[in-house]
Amino acid sequence: MKKLLYLFIVSGLITVAACSKKDNSQKVDDTRVLMQNTTDKEGLQRMQVSKNEQTVTFKGKEYNISILRTPDDSLTRVKSEMGDVFIDNRIALRITQGNREVLNKSFTKHSFSSVVNANFMKKSILEGMVFDKTTTQGIIFAVSVSYPQTDLYIPISLTVDADGKMSMKREELIEEIYQPEE
Repeated sequence: MKKLLYLFIVSGLITVAACSKKDNSQKVDDTRVLMQNTTDKEGLQRMQVSKNEQTVTFKGKEYNISILRTPDDSLTRVKSEMGDVFIDNRIALRITQGNREVLNKSFTKHSFSSVVNANFMKKSILEGMVFDKTTTQGIIFAVSVSYPQTDLYIPISLTVDADGKMSMKREELIEEIYQPEE
């Protein structure tokens, strides 16, 4: 079931941010999406700005999470096979517990170069990051590095522990899990 989450990340991030209560340990405080998919006069395409804020419970304490995705003109542009040019995104992740800042980090697709190969990286953008769940290891986020406006993506699991230490791993794609029978 966890693997199915990654299948829906890409489409969910592009369309609408959904507010839902997963269980008693997680509650959504505020979700805002500013609908501004644009193509400027130079033909550059940008994804919409999105902001998600929520509170989750991890090891009996409440943590506030803020995820802000913005297109960033300072990043390398990505050209699709169709010739469309896309502005890549920067994602700011901030986690606090009370008045203590656990993590305040800005991510680009290159932040995930240890789990995404260089050839895929050249043609992809950092599409999104969403809260997934909490485990004994930490707060888990699902991250998507993808070819713009396609279903081709690399699902990544990012774990942040109570001290703000991060680890990441590449998740398996659905196609890698369910091979057709011959």
